[in-house]
Amino acid sequence: MPLKVAIQMDPVKNINIEKDSSFALGLEAQKRGYELYYYQVKDLRLENGKVKAFIYPVHLRREKNNHYTLGEARIMNLGSDIDVVLIRQDPPFDLSYITATYILEHIKEQTLILNDPTEIRNCPEKLLVTYFPDLAPETLITSDKNAIKEFYNKHKNVILKPLYGNGGKQIYHIDENGLNINALLEMFDTFYKEPIIAQKYISEVRKGDKRIILIDGEIAGAFIRVPVKGETRANLDAGGASHKTVITDRDKEICERLKPILKERNLVFAGIDIIGDYITEINITSPTGIMNINKLEGTCLESDLWNAFERKLEERL
Repeated sequence: MPLKVAIQMDPVKNINIEKDSSFALGLEAQKRGYELYYYQVKDLRLENGKVKAFIYPVHLRREKNNHYTLGEARIMNLGSDIDVVLIRQDPPFDLSYITATYILEHIKEQTLILNDPTEIRNCPEKLLVTYFPDLAPETLITSDKNAIKEFYNKHKNVILKPLYGNGGKQIYHIDENGLNINALLEMFDTFYKEPIIAQKYISEVRKGDKRIILIDGEIAGAFIRVPVKGETRANLDAGGASHKTVITDRDKEICERLKPILKERNLVFAGIDIIGDYITEINITSPTGIMNINKLEGTCLESDLWNAFERKLEERL
């Protein structure tokens, strides 16, 4: 019997078929003969202890402006009707995201959910890094404006960013001139209830921000995102360009340190960000980058990922 696979993701009509990792994973599932389904978080429900979703059969194809066909939607029990759920909706990591992990937690003994919803909730991407302070740039997480100003006065060159943001949004570089720091702190205070991150600026970001994909703790591939001239952020959504890169000894050291915690927490698909010699994020909610690496290196990481997912299914038997 073919596996029944459901992808929990953002609207399928909006995905970029040239770079979306969820799209690549869905195509690979179809290639293997699996039944593919799709739903959004808003379609998820917990009804009398059973986890259900208003779910669409979906067929994907690599055709611009004609990349999907939806079948007739129906209510399905994710605990009994589905074999694998892929959590693939993008952050922000807000209460909606957290609530979905609580709901899916009810069925993780019956249905393979990747990444593990409990560990997604327990490992916010910018907080998981804090367990490895010697691998990361000096970092302060707080809502205390005075503490942030003291941190700035110490380093005179810092990055401010939201704790649960994504895609390079609202990341600010405060250099030695200290311009607008008060205004930025007021902005964060107005729009965010959570603490923010102040981090020592790493000048190597001008050369690029390296994304390494880890599959079950092992290095699967990498590329480097280089910011456009005059831009601090290297994120692709912020205009950064992807280029080939090499895995350094320092990269290998960082990945070896992360491997045990990723395997222990069943975080099979992870994307880590490294600037210079420092790790800045461990992305486990909806990692991206596999199609970038495929194009640069001629690989097929979605196949490697599904091989890993199938091994996880075999371990449950």
